[in-house]
Amino acid sequence: MKDQLSNIDRRKNYIILAENAYLDEDKKNAIKFYIKALKFKGNKADNIQILYNMAIIYDELDIPEKALKAYENIVRLDKRQAGAYYGMATMYERLKDKEKALKSYFKAVEIDPYYDRAYFYIANLYDEMEDKDKAIHYYQKVININPNDYIAYNNLGSIYEELKDYDKAYNMIKKSIEINPDYYKALFNMGVIYKKLNNHKKAIEYYDKSIENNNYSDSYLNKSAIYIEEGKLQESIEVLSEGIKNNPYAKYLYYNRACCYARLNEIDKAIKDLRKALIIYPKIIEMIEVDKDLDNLRDDERFIILTNQRKKDI
Repeated sequence: MKDQLSNIDRRKNYIILAENAYLDEDKKNAIKFYIKALKFKGNKADNIQILYNMAIIYDELDIPEKALKAYENIVRLDKRQAGAYYGMATMYERLKDKEKALKSYFKAVEIDPYYDRAYFYIANLYDEMEDKDKAIHYYQKVININPNDYIAYNNLGSIYEELKDYDKAYNMIKKSIEINPDYYKALFNMGVIYKKLNNHKKAIEYYDKSIENNNYSDSYLNKSAIYIEEGKLQESIEVLSEGIKNNPYAKYLYYNRACCYARLNEIDKAIKDLRKALIIYPKIIEMIEVDKDLDNLRDDERFIILTNQRKKDI
């Protein structure tokens, strides 16, 4: 009896040490103490909780393989743990295995038919896999379970916009904004829809709202594109410059500003921006090679050296 009590106490002590280590941001020692705690016999529910904690810490330490193993150990203890299958799915996504991720998400919703987050990521994966019909179907499931999921409405609207069904896209994005008026991606997508409907004034209005809430780089980019289309190159440069100030690593902001400078024959500024865009994203050379906006740079020695060097680097 004394040995048994001693083992229980030691297990509890290691759990306390693990929790304290985690609170102190010492995640590696937290894992070590949890592993030691598991060496002493405990009930199944406690073991499962320890394994969940370990999985979360491994995820935070960016070790998805070990997080996956912890979730698998949970399932070995209890095959009805929907959260463990969901966790496995998220790790498979991190490991770029979409098929196994889908299989695990589906296992989670099989166990818990109201697991809206699992349906959400099923929809997201189908969207990434270009299966728009299934993506729409599963986003609708999310909304049926959680009618206030403004991100699901936004993502649905984005899919309908890609499919050129602008009425449905508008209604979905409108609903997203009604639920959360400050959600920058929905505000951005409403700008996209108005642009497709050739309402530049409303498009810019929504891009501005998106910028107010997030400084979203794509909102600056799309707003600048409208000005470029309207021939307002200086206005476009002002928008892009503001965007660059708030998003210093946004490659396409530099690229578009370079195009504006090139069209205004400000060669030095154009080449400087192209150099920055290429440093951030070398593959942008593929756009540079064919973009007619840059044609008046092609005979400049600095442009030739810059682009030839980037071709060698890729």
